[in-house]
Amino acid sequence: MSDIKKDHSIGEGTGAVAGSVTGAAVGSVAGPVGTVVGAVVGGVVGAKAGDSIAEAINPTDYNDYFEANYKNAPYYSSGRDWSDYQPAYQYSYDTYGQYRGQRFEDIEPQLERDWETNRARSRLAWPEARGAVRDGWHHIERAMPGDADRDGR
Repeated sequence: MSDIKKDHSIGEGTGAVAGSVTGAAVGSVAGPVGTVVGAVVGGVVGAKAGDSIAEAINPTDYNDYFEANYKNAPYYSSGRDWSDYQPAYQYSYDTYGQYRGQRFEDIEPQLERDWETNRARSRLAWPEARGAVRDGWHHIERAMPGDADRDGR
């Protein structure tokens, strides 16, 4: 499998997982059947969103960019390493498709609530991770045509 095809598969898979989780949560209001239907529909929609993000920004290039530059970011804290920041950038990549078209500031409360369950082995609490998540979000957003918050803030 070529690297490009693999990167698109990663984007689709990431989107599918995020979409399935969201769809299941929304569908659970209708009971167990709603949960299953919501997960399936959310997975399909999420896969499409993940693929469109992978089309605009290669996930390997995205990761490599931040790994090379995170120590120069204004939110970087000395004593932290890539294993602390990488999950924050990945969280941006994983959630962007779910909230595409919305401003970071508008969905930040939801991102903050979900950070604890998505932070993997990062030692960053939300106040420390926020800058990296926001930076990752805006990096993707600048590559996606027609999104809401395109001023690079």
